[in-house]
Amino acid sequence: MDIIMNGQAQGSVAATLLEAGMDANILRPYVGADGRHYVTLNQGGEPKAVPLSNATATLRKDDWIQLDSAVVKAAQPRLKAVADLRGRGLTYDIPNGMGRTVLETERQSDISAAEVSMDGLRRSNEDRPVFDLVSLPLPIIHKDFGYTARQIAVSRNGGSPLDTTTAELAARKVAEEAEKLLLGTYGTYAFGGGTIYGYTNFPSRLTKTMTAPTASGWTPATTVQEVLEMRDQAKDANHYGPYMLYTSSQWDIYLDDDYSANKGDNTLRDRLKAIQEVQDVMTLDYLSTSNAFVMVLVQLTSDVVREVMGMDITTVQWPENGGMSMNFKVMAIMVPQLRADINGNTGIVHGTTA
Repeated sequence: MDIIMNGQAQGSVAATLLEAGMDANILRPYVGADGRHYVTLNQGGEPKAVPLSNATATLRKDDWIQLDSAVVKAAQPRLKAVADLRGRGLTYDIPNGMGRTVLETERQSDISAAEVSMDGLRRSNEDRPVFDLVSLPLPIIHKDFGYTARQIAVSRNGGSPLDTTTAELAARKVAEEAEKLLLGTYGTYAFGGGTIYGYTNFPSRLTKTMTAPTASGWTPATTVQEVLEMRDQAKDANHYGPYMLYTSSQWDIYLDDDYSANKGDNTLRDRLKAIQEVQDVMTLDYLSTSNAFVMVLVQLTSDVVREVMGMDITTVQWPENGGMSMNFKVMAIMVPQLRADINGNTGIVHGTTA
């Protein structure tokens, strides 16, 4: 067992990490073209190839590229909601996230209104904003796999590539948990006085009871009206867009059906996209954990939601059994930070059917 406690490392892996300042790249050694062993470490904010004094590398650089390519390929289709935040720049990067377990931020209150008078002599309220601290845990999402030394030797000597199927599956599992954390379908995660919430379990979120499309008397216009009401809820909480409307997959058959009697004119999804400030309507595979109709309207601004990036999806390795087996771990520190002001106002509206 390898642990780090009170700044002291127990075990070879923990000692290696601590010595490298918790830079996980120290666990990604490779054999260079010159036959020497290297790791790529961040030094002064720039990645730099650093030679190792001990021959601890097993994989060649091309092997790492092959593994990383498989991991990225598997992760991309699973991170729809997270990718949406990252694509819009709604992220907060923490350098060396392995060296921190909690992120602390402040919330600020508003102050009272200004006075209106003819001579300006009347004294206005001399109040000031109030601040409080909010903690956010920074857990590691991880999944393990491994190769034997013989598998690696066969791959190298025979010219056949490593079988990356297990690496792809491990990456998919990491990606799924990151997605579920953001959506709230993972549940909550508490540590260090803080709790990770998602769209559907954030205590400050607004809620809306919607009509199921399977209910008697439902029409597509019913859902349009209810989404307009969700938008009004966000506006009443001083959040005016732009919005994304996320839906569970159970809505697809109704969203993509004709909206009116004129076949091929437009769909319900098209009609919802036409609502002012709604930028897109996106189906998320993991938005519901049961056969339920779920919609979430989210204002995509950094004061409502952002993805805290302590470590992007990364693969590390370490030897066991005298080097006869190589353990690998796909890991990431990707945590959603849902935000409300000190009065509990936020731009997230969670719609569910009765």
